[in-house]
Amino acid sequence: MNLNESIKRPTLHQELVERLRNLIVEDALKPGEKVPEKELCETFGVSRTPLREALKVLGSEGLVILQANRGARVAEVTRAEVESTFPVIAVLEQLTGELACRNLSDAEIQAIEKRHAAMVKAYKARDRQTYFKANQDIHNALLIGARNEILEMHHRMLGMRVRRARFMVNLSEERWAQAIEEHEDIMEKLRARDAQGLGQVMKTHMMNKFAAHLKAMGSGGLESDSA
Repeated sequence: MNLNESIKRPTLHQELVERLRNLIVEDALKPGEKVPEKELCETFGVSRTPLREALKVLGSEGLVILQANRGARVAEVTRAEVESTFPVIAVLEQLTGELACRNLSDAEIQAIEKRHAAMVKAYKARDRQTYFKANQDIHNALLIGARNEILEMHHRMLGMRVRRARFMVNLSEERWAQAIEEHEDIMEKLRARDAQGLGQVMKTHMMNKFAAHLKAMGSGGLESDSA
């Protein structure tokens, strides 16, 4: 992310919310840290008013805590939050898989195949950044392919919290290999248009991430994840 690039005015609010969200999700702004409003205004070339409006949006998402007359601070990622969020989003993942399997076109499945190949290539090269991007693209394509706006809205809202936790947990070689196997299974079920099978694999995939995150949080390994 280029923090020195000015934000275009026609999309000021949306872009500002997205950039602030990414700074938090990707741990550039640390949990518990006070949001440096003056510095961010200078960086993005905006005034305090749009910045504070953007922070209100992030406050509604649970990513920041708004403090009266004291600005905002980045919300902590707690074990309780992880324990509450993952099982819910796992069920949403299951439904996503079932609906996507029924609604994706052949061309869309082929596009996902390409992203899967790119992800596997990145895994073999141990390129975590490229792997994570391809991984996100695949899950995003499946979510869009489910063709259900209510599901997408709630999935994305909870997904922000999950994604933030994922960036903070160290990915072991064992979990990375397991994640690749799970994605191979996801593609197999998708090719066969096995809706029930895909839904179950995607739910299991998320719950395995959940177990890995809890293990890492218990050991203090809060760094970064890519599965």
